[in-house]
Amino acid sequence: MKRTAFFISDGTGITAETLGHSLLSQFENIDFDQVTLPYINNEEKAYDTVKRINQVAAKDGTKPIIFDTIINHNIRDIMATCEGFMVDIFTTFLKPLEQELQVSSSYTVGKSHSIVNEAGYKIRIDAINFSMANDDGGRVRHYDQADIILTGVSRSGKTPTCLYLALQFGLNAANYPLTEDDLEEETLPAPLKAHKDKLFGLTIDPERLSVIRHERKAHSRYSSPRQCQQETRGAEAIFNRENIPYIDVSELSVEEISTRILVQTGFERRLRS
Repeated sequence: MKRTAFFISDGTGITAETLGHSLLSQFENIDFDQVTLPYINNEEKAYDTVKRINQVAAKDGTKPIIFDTIINHNIRDIMATCEGFMVDIFTTFLKPLEQELQVSSSYTVGKSHSIVNEAGYKIRIDAINFSMANDDGGRVRHYDQADIILTGVSRSGKTPTCLYLALQFGLNAANYPLTEDDLEEETLPAPLKAHKDKLFGLTIDPERLSVIRHERKAHSRYSSPRQCQQETRGAEAIFNRENIPYIDVSELSVEEISTRILVQTGFERRLRS
């Protein structure tokens, strides 16, 4: 089966995408063609959007699924005329909340993704800058400022995980790759010894690692199954010998890796949104 899904907002569309993706992921047997339309913030854009949705409905022969977070009542009324199945996220959740809290919503566009907390925004930016400056073992002199240092073989997901930890949770996350020399000797690299309490390891299935590396350097020793198996085996030996906590990231998304790290380490999020 195949359906079209639209994520529509008079702001960035991030909220509609996030909630919409979460809901659609529960329907594994349906292939969704996903379209995001942000900043539908005037009537002209709304009519154009309705026209586009109706064209897709006629082409597909089925109603597109519409996730929207539109605040403006006039624009919502226009959108309601489209040939789609509407999932009005804000109305679904805000109305019951207003009744429970006995307070009306501010109905402000982009509220969840604006800079409403200057301190929190600074924490986020500083953490991102830290992770970028301390990526891939290039610098180690600032490791005393790190909340966590991820280590593992090349292409095991260290960099994207560090950036996600910084962006979503405000953590100063650095990463250090285990080199072939480290893995052959099965020893912890010297720059990491002084920060052993901050280390967290990432391991990965050798076959999965080989596929990932093949995309970067095809038909090379670096991407060969044998090399990948030797490296992952050496990394896990170091983790076990040094009592470094680690997880297998083979089938995990960056979001899942990050959340599991937080649970396993007991870190508190510095950011809540």
